[in-house]
Amino acid sequence: MSPSLPSGLLGDLDPTSDRAVFRQIADQLREAIDRGRFHEGDKLPSEADLVEHYGVSRMTVRNSFSILQGEGLVHAEHGKGVFVRPRPPVRRLASDRFARRHREQGKSAFIVEADAAGSHPQVDSLEVKEEKASPDVSARLGSVRRVLARRRRYLLDGRPVEFATSFLPLDIARGTQIAEPNPGPGGIYARLEELGHRLDHFEEEIRARMPSPAEVKTLRLASGVPVIHLIRTAFDTEGRAVEVCDTVMAADAYVLSYQLPAT
Repeated sequence: MSPSLPSGLLGDLDPTSDRAVFRQIADQLREAIDRGRFHEGDKLPSEADLVEHYGVSRMTVRNSFSILQGEGLVHAEHGKGVFVRPRPPVRRLASDRFARRHREQGKSAFIVEADAAGSHPQVDSLEVKEEKASPDVSARLGSVRRVLARRRRYLLDGRPVEFATSFLPLDIARGTQIAEPNPGPGGIYARLEELGHRLDHFEEEIRARMPSPAEVKTLRLASGVPVIHLIRTAFDTEGRAVEVCDTVMAADAYVLSYQLPAT
């Protein structure tokens, strides 16, 4: 056993097992992370330490690291080593984040979440323009042909966590503050209500998937990290769909939390 690794930190390989050696090593590293022997941000033992500890080749150790990277548990920093990835910092409270009281306080949903997490929120890569509605967006907004699209990237403490595009009917948004880069306190939902579209409810569709190359670049995703794809439609009290928001979130940046009625 390598003297550079504390006793009991990692176990030994089972020569009688039919499980591949590199998978056994990945299993032991994963267990050490799960049991708190390695914490968020901690550096895992080096390739050299693991080679000496297990008596295997560097390629075997690299294959073990690749498994953990593919699971989103660790990330590699060139020239520095392999580190345990941080756990999701933001609890996204679906039942509260769009509460009217937040808009009345001049806070958008993202600011509410950032405040709760003790993080600094930022928005960049902002683009606002009129464009032809996609068939899906058109259907959700009642067969509109053109929409105002608001694209933006959200960051917490400088880290990109989601990219969102809001689509709004032009008869509502054109010529209003919603069409400005900064829609003002409370965001576009506050402006919609000022325009007479009092919000009644939201419908959300959520799925998890692997990201596209463009999403990997935009959100700076590590290898193996999936995304949460959420499409939300906002309805006013007259039953009209007044906005569709298409959001892609880094799955390692959020915990989605829902409160469901028992009746």
